[in-house]
Amino acid sequence: MKVATVGCGYFSHFHHQAWQRLEVELVGVCDLDAKRAKEFRHQYEIAQAFDNFSDMLSVAKPDLVDIILPPDQHLLHIMHATKHGANIICQKPFTQCLNEARQAVDIAATANIKLVVHENFRFQPWYRLIKTLLDKRLLGQLFAVRFLLRPGDGQGPDAYLNRQPYFQKMERFLIRETGIHFIDVFRFLLGEPESVYADLQRLNPNIKGEDAGQFVLDFPAQLRAVFDGNRLVDHLAQDRRLTMGELIIEGECGVLRLDGNGHMWHRIKGSNEEVPLELNFDHSRYGGDCVYALQKHVLECLVKDETPENLASDYIRNLEIQEAIYRSNETHRKIALISQT
Repeated sequence: MKVATVGCGYFSHFHHQAWQRLEVELVGVCDLDAKRAKEFRHQYEIAQAFDNFSDMLSVAKPDLVDIILPPDQHLLHIMHATKHGANIICQKPFTQCLNEARQAVDIAATANIKLVVHENFRFQPWYRLIKTLLDKRLLGQLFAVRFLLRPGDGQGPDAYLNRQPYFQKMERFLIRETGIHFIDVFRFLLGEPESVYADLQRLNPNIKGEDAGQFVLDFPAQLRAVFDGNRLVDHLAQDRRLTMGELIIEGECGVLRLDGNGHMWHRIKGSNEEVPLELNFDHSRYGGDCVYALQKHVLECLVKDETPENLASDYIRNLEIQEAIYRSNETHRKIALISQT
């Protein structure tokens, strides 16, 4: 399969490292900075480098385009790619707003191409294992899920500058940039929520958006999932970006626990012993190698003409929930989640 990429920023390295390990032909890389595109071409053994996206599409003729750009450039590049009949993976945050996301979905549907959002947290190995265990009803009826996000990278005037400085200028930050991952993870593990309540804060005065807060998702059968995020506080982990925090899932038959090092335990109700669960993954790769897992999944689905996870048409639901979280914070009310798609 011929793959072309556009965008050579910080996170683009993870994408290209994964593409190198997959059975694809990297036919083109594009960036407005021609020098940077050429550097990526040599580093990742890509056939050609471009500084014009339309030129790359016409010359390289990719089957799949990986859009690794800021949200304000997503819709335009999706429009160009669909005109050339290429399937698309697009980074998150997906487009600038919910209306643009819906436009992108309509454009892809009209062109009969698959548009996938690069939402990789659900492909982290611990969540894949948790999904399998929950489907087997290891914990029986679920009562509560809690994730404590504690990356510890958000203090002071230099917060985020060493890696992703644009974080400081995002007017919507914690939920749009990071919390969206866990909206998707909760849906992946638990199904569709019915309502949400949120309370958000900005603790670091050097940034524009919120960097702490909580949201509570109500699911059927009185199950609640809590996201408790604070980017100023850290957690126990050798690499605090591996899991970015700690997870606890409680049910009638016991508890599952995930720590910051990607280790998992299961405790049966009534027991005082936690049993470790075997979980093998590459610690040197981002998020337990979730970028590779996502891209491999999409490739396999395209080859088999199957439906991949995180199609943009389904991902819209995450964005609706995100909007409800911000609306709940503004109104101090619980918001019923009614799909508008």
